[in-house]
Amino acid sequence: MFWKNYHAHTYRCKHAKGDAVHFARAARAGGASVYGMSDHAALPDNRWNNVRMAHQELNDYVAAVRYARTEVPEITVLLGMECEDVPEFRSYYKEELLGRRHFDYLIGAGHYTPLEGEWLNSFSELTNARALRAYSDHLAEMMVTGLYAFIAHPDVYGACLDRWNAEAAACARDILAAAAETNTPLEINGNGLHRHPIHTSEGTRVPYPWKPFWELAAEYPVTVICNSDAHRPEDALRGLSELHAIAEENGLTLADLSYLEPPNQAVA
Repeated sequence: MFWKNYHAHTYRCKHAKGDAVHFARAARAGGASVYGMSDHAALPDNRWNNVRMAHQELNDYVAAVRYARTEVPEITVLLGMECEDVPEFRSYYKEELLGRRHFDYLIGAGHYTPLEGEWLNSFSELTNARALRAYSDHLAEMMVTGLYAFIAHPDVYGACLDRWNAEAAACARDILAAAAETNTPLEINGNGLHRHPIHTSEGTRVPYPWKPFWELAAEYPVTVICNSDAHRPEDALRGLSELHAIAEENGLTLADLSYLEPPNQAVA
């Protein structure tokens, strides 16, 4: 099997190691045919700058991915970014990244959730029905934009909750319904497999992938994409076997993202 992975980061986000060429080499060694670099998007106002590259690093990032293409020609290396869906930045994503800079794709992600004029941390602060509804609404809105090839780790709110309950299920159903309506793939994300485990009243579990979410996904006509979300070259393809097993166990259909792959990797 030739692996395809569309989610990986570089040192520029300040919580990863290595550059695009290091991930591409590791991916080639691990048997990948397609590898997408998708660091946290540089934002024009340098918002949330502690966990993403500065805007002035954007040129360097693009050059690094193009360099990886020339150094590792045996695989397809794609240029992407993982984006927070902030309405005032949508034109920047569309016109600057996808347009002028010819990014291959963007990932929509809800690391932060807007609620009453503030941004909640989606990894720790989605602890009640109101916050969960804000999160599902946020993901649904980003799907409607059509800017994003898929939605990253939609089940990340599992990191906030002790157990699966009616509120967690309602959040999942809203997300899944939106994905089905907009035909937007959802990501089964491998980064949670090696994060610190959560100790709950029902035992210890990984924060995500959250199994009940993906079991519920089987009830909806959605597609999924399995990605390592690697933050180190040695993790370039880590967890993909487990993620594909989750998809297979639940009878989920894998999304076909081959349309993102250019006919060749010639760099303009």
